[in-house]
Amino acid sequence: MDALQLDLPLRDFAIALFLGALVGIEREKKQAADPDRGIGGLRTFMLFAEAGAVAAWLSAQLAAPLIFLGTGAFVTALLVAGYLTWSRLHPNDVGLTTEVAAIVVYLLGGLTIFGHPALAVALGIATAAMLAFKQPLHGLVGRIARDDLYAGLTLLIATFIVLPVLPDRTLDPWGALNPYQMWWLVILISGLSLVGYVATRWLGAGRGIPLTGLFGGLASSTAVTLSFARRSREPGAGPALADALAAGILLAWVVMFARVGIEVAAVHAALLPLLALPLAVPAGLAAIAAAVAYRRAGTRAERASSEVPLRNPFSLAAAIRFALLFAAVLLVVKLAETYAPGRGLYGVATLAGVTDVDAITLSMATSARDGATEPRVAANAIVIAALTNSLVKFGLVLGLGAPLLKRRVAAATAVLLAGAVAALLAR
Repeated sequence: MDALQLDLPLRDFAIALFLGALVGIEREKKQAADPDRGIGGLRTFMLFAEAGAVAAWLSAQLAAPLIFLGTGAFVTALLVAGYLTWSRLHPNDVGLTTEVAAIVVYLLGGLTIFGHPALAVALGIATAAMLAFKQPLHGLVGRIARDDLYAGLTLLIATFIVLPVLPDRTLDPWGALNPYQMWWLVILISGLSLVGYVATRWLGAGRGIPLTGLFGGLASSTAVTLSFARRSREPGAGPALADALAAGILLAWVVMFARVGIEVAAVHAALLPLLALPLAVPAGLAAIAAAVAYRRAGTRAERASSEVPLRNPFSLAAAIRFALLFAAVLLVVKLAETYAPGRGLYGVATLAGVTDVDAITLSMATSARDGATEPRVAANAIVIAALTNSLVKFGLVLGLGAPLLKRRVAAATAVLLAGAVAALLAR
C-alpha cells in the first residue's frame, strides 16, 4: 500500500462519473427514439468515464502512462468491433457519433484525474450540447452557402495568416502609413460586412442591420457606413432595406459622438462642459432619426426578406481599395500637419476629421489639459473634426449608396449638422 501512495481523489472520480452520466443521459434519450441503434446509455457511459478515471489514477500512482494508453486502446477496440458488427447488419444506417462520444468520455475521465477537472467539465458540457443540438447544428450548416464558407475562410486567412506577418511600424518618412494598421482596416471592413450579413440572415433586415450599426459603430462608424452604403445597391433592395440601413448608419454615428465624449472624459474631464451640448445635440438628433427609420423598417419587416435576395456581401477587393484610399488621405493629413502648421488648429482638425476622429480628439484633449491650447479652441477643434467626419461618411453614402438610402440619410444629416452648429454657437 505504501508503494502505491494511496491518495484517492474522490472529488475527481465523482466529476468523472458526472460527465459520463451527462453524456450518457443524452445518448439514452437518443437510443429511446431508436432502440436498435447505439452502444449504450447512462450506465455504459458512466462506466467509460470510470474506466478512464481509474486508468489515469493507476498510471499516475505507478508512474506508468502505458496503463492509460493501453486501456484506451482496449476501449477503442471494443467500440470498433461493435461498430463493424452494426455496419454489417445495417449497411444503410451507419454513424460514428456515439462511438466517438464514448472515446471522448473515456478521455475526459482521465483528464479529471490528471489534474484538469475544470477543463474536463467544460469539455463534457460542450460534448453533451453538441450531441443534444444535432438538429439546430445541421440546420445551421444547411443555411451556410458555399460562397459564405469561402468568404469566411478568406477572412480567417487574412486575419490569422497575413496580418501577423505584416510590419507594425510606419514605412514612410512622415510616419503615416503602417501596413499592419492598414490591413487591420481591411479585416475590420470585411468582418463588419459579414457580421451584418449574418445578423440579417438570423434576425431579419428590420432588426439585424440596426444592431450591427449600433455595435459596429464601437469599432468604426466609417466602416459601418461604407458597408451599409454598398449593401443598399443589392439587386431588389426596396424601402424596407433602405430604412433599416439608414437606421444602422445613424446609430453608428450616435456611437461615434458618444465615443468622443468618453475619450475626452478619460483624458481631460474639465473639457466636457464645453463639449456636452455640441456633442449631445447631434447625437440626440441622429438617434431620433434612427428611431424613425427603424420604425418605418419595422412596419415592413415581414416583406424585407422577400424584397432582398440575400447574398454574401463580402468583398475583399473593395475593402482593399478603401484601405488604399484611407492611406492616401491619411498621408495628405500628415503632410499638411508637417509642412503647413500655420494654417491653424481648425484646419488641422478638419483634415484629421476626414479619416479619423479619435486621434484629433485625444491630441486636443491632451493639449488643453497641459495648457498648450485654450480649452474653447480645443473643444471647437474636436467638434469640427467630428462634424467633418460625419460629412465624409455622408459623402460615402452619396457616392456608394442607392437613391433611397441617400434621401433618408441626407435629411438626417442636414438636421444633425444644423443642430450641431446651433449648439456650438449657443454655447
